[in-house]
Amino acid sequence: MVERVELGKTGLYVHPIGLGANKIGEEDKETNTDYGGKIINAAIESGLNFIDTAYIYGKGLSEEIIGKTLKENRNRKNVILATKGAHRFEGDKMIVDNSPAFLIQTVEESLKRLQTDVIDLFYIHFPDIETPKYEAIGTLQRLKESGKIRSIGVSNFSFEQLKEANQDGYIDVVQDEYNLINRKAETALFPFFLDNNISFIPYYPLASGLLAGKYRHDTVFSERQKSRPQFQDDVYFNYLEKVDKFRAIADKHNVDVAHIVLAFYLTRETIDSVIPGARNRQQIEDNLKAAEVKLTKEDIQFIDDIFPV
Repeated sequence: MVERVELGKTGLYVHPIGLGANKIGEEDKETNTDYGGKIINAAIESGLNFIDTAYIYGKGLSEEIIGKTLKENRNRKNVILATKGAHRFEGDKMIVDNSPAFLIQTVEESLKRLQTDVIDLFYIHFPDIETPKYEAIGTLQRLKESGKIRSIGVSNFSFEQLKEANQDGYIDVVQDEYNLINRKAETALFPFFLDNNISFIPYYPLASGLLAGKYRHDTVFSERQKSRPQFQDDVYFNYLEKVDKFRAIADKHNVDVAHIVLAFYLTRETIDSVIPGARNRQQIEDNLKAAEVKLTKEDIQFIDDIFPV
């Protein structure tokens, strides 16, 4: 059984492989996507206990499905719930808001959708322009002291915003983009995280699937994938060649390339958990295999040489 790890200084102990729940509102037979409740139940039954969602994932739909499923199956006590807020809508216009009044409101609304008395980890999803960052985090600290949330996170903050937000040492977790293609956080942010005992959770860990080892030269991409720089022809083919070199390590450990990539992230001192998404039970069970991979120093160096910082 995989040992659970503490997220930084939160006192929350999670499986190293969590579930990114941004897709659980979808049911698409063409892409074999099970509806959210099935995925959540499959995750818990497989041993996963960390679910990451946000209001913006379906304007609360992801949170609602999670809350309903956990209540129906009386599983809330077995799960660490993370959610994010910062967005509100005026008609069709989306506004990012970190004001104290709105953060209090959005936490209360997330609590209702999740059907819980406390959120284990609440992130400010995006920074706004107006609100001082220490003021926004101070609001979350008061919500923590009142028992509404257990720990505080931020996502998509610049380094300067992060330093301002953490001036009182209240931040527990940071979530931002990080993968083998984009490792700049290792030099720009990781030393700060280590000095402040902040846990880092990467999103896009498999770079929209490119690092999973399943794409080929003739793979057809979605319009969203086509817009990302790593899927432009010459760049894409170069990455394919790099990822293909991982197959030797994957074969040695009797796992897939994606497991090697996720296992590599867990060798980073500041990363306690990764949160790949899943479309069905099979993908959840498959993702969990990454926590069982024990990379050698030689494996890690091999990966570093292919995708240097």
